Amino acid sequence: MPRRSIGGPLAIGIVSMVLVLALAVGWQVLVWRDGSEPTAGLSTLDTFLFVLGSLFFLFVFAGLVWLCAKLVLEMRLSQTQRAFLDAVTHELKTPLASFRLGLETLDRYELEPVQRNEFLGRMAEDLDRLEYTVTQVLTAARVDEIRIPRDGWGFVELQALLAENVQELLERHALAGDSVRVDKVRPLRVRGDAAELGVVFRNLLENAVKYSEDPVRIRVGIEEVGDGRVRIEISDQGIGIPKQELGRIFNRFYRTSRDVQRQVSGLGLGLFVVRALLRKHGGRIVALSEGAGRGSRFVVTLRPA
Repeated sequence: MPRRSIGGPLAIGIVSMVLVLALAVGWQVLVWRDGSEPTAGLSTLDTFLFVLGSLFFLFVFAGLVWLCAKLVLEMRLSQTQRAFLDAVTHELKTPLASFRLGLETLDRYELEPVQRNEFLGRMAEDLDRLEYTVTQVLTAARVDEIRIPRDGWGFVELQALLAENVQELLERHALAGDSVRVDKVRPLRVRGDAAELGVVFRNLLENAVKYSEDPVRIRVGIEEVGDGRVRIEISDQGIGIPKQELGRIFNRFYRTSRDVQRQVSGLGLGLFVVRALLRKHGGRIVALSEGAGRGSRFVVTLRPA
């Protein structure tokens, strides 16, 4: 459903509410004037009907407001779901088509070892991309259902976990070693599930690369704050986030402006998964940016071990 279709129903709802409100106020004024004539007075029945009519108008007005709000929310949900389906279709079909092409090429032609290895490398990248997409969808679908008892959690060494994620990121995107700088601090650990925290930092680092322009420059800071909590900040020098969108980027299926959507692929699930997993761990995340073109910062706060 196109975005412009929201305007018509929303305008009708607002006009209807204004008309109902004007009718209610006008009716009450007329009744009150008629009843306040020197020769007339409001009987008990008139007063009862006046109050009852006023309540009916209030209920109708409240119902219109509720229906209008629900209509807009449902239409926006429909739009986001359609955008999600389009994105999933693209993210699944693109690596599959490339994978099929690579297999057909290897089957039909006798390639030199160098060319063969090049095709195999591309197919491995497509397979990784496909696996990442499926993992994102499955994690988002189960994130509200899976509950790991806290007494079953272990201790997670943050420095080692981040170093592992950074190394994987450098290899996956063929980045120079100085593209991602991790501040050196004394070993800090938190209590939680290492696999889920790994998903959190992988998504944040992946976004930092995805929304950065060459050369990629990412900084990962780790520190222990005053109350014993651990603070991890991942900052980049990328395209930034408009301030009006900072509070919405963690919503399910939400993606930024259409210009950005055309430039960068995605499902609108990564940050939603990040926030949900951090809440399970008693942590929180805040997004900061000075605006478009001025980079972004994501600050994660976790409980101490």
